[in-house]
Amino acid sequence: MGWARRAGADAPDLSDGALALRVDEWLLPHLGRMRGAGDLARLDLASILAGMLDWGASQAVDAAAPAKFTAPTGTSVPVDYDRDPPAIAIRLQEMFGLTEHPSLGPARGGARIALLIDLLSPAGRTVQTTADLPGFWASSYHDVRRDLRGRYPRHSWPEDPAAAPPTTRARRRGVPG
Repeated sequence: MGWARRAGADAPDLSDGALALRVDEWLLPHLGRMRGAGDLARLDLASILAGMLDWGASQAVDAAAPAKFTAPTGTSVPVDYDRDPPAIAIRLQEMFGLTEHPSLGPARGGARIALLIDLLSPAGRTVQTTADLPGFWASSYHDVRRDLRGRYPRHSWPEDPAAAPPTTRARRRGVPG
């Protein structure tokens, strides 16, 4: 929520200072039945804070700063807002076919910010980090392709990744491609 507010979304101030000033309004009602540290540890602060938003603010935060990014394959991965800019980690093959770099920020007005993408090998290791996916497809993808094609021969490594269909699968043995 803090990142969405800084990016220009219409969201209330939920910074530590603002929450400390209003702790009796948002936290006190949830402490009534607490008896020990175990009860306190089970307190779902994210839900409590989300409950402080009205419908419009909730929609604005979700549009500007979604909790998950959905890849062209349909896979959802969490967005890491602790990094600057926010980032995701996803297998390279799942991003095939994207010709525009994903961005975050308010849907109306305000500047959108490129999502930092850690592109992973089929083994889940970072092979490239980019904030310009079309630029990566046009330049260093070919070096990455050359390096990984030998290590992962059953996976798709097309010449033109911007035009290739995204995939989560490896080819079966003996199938050309």
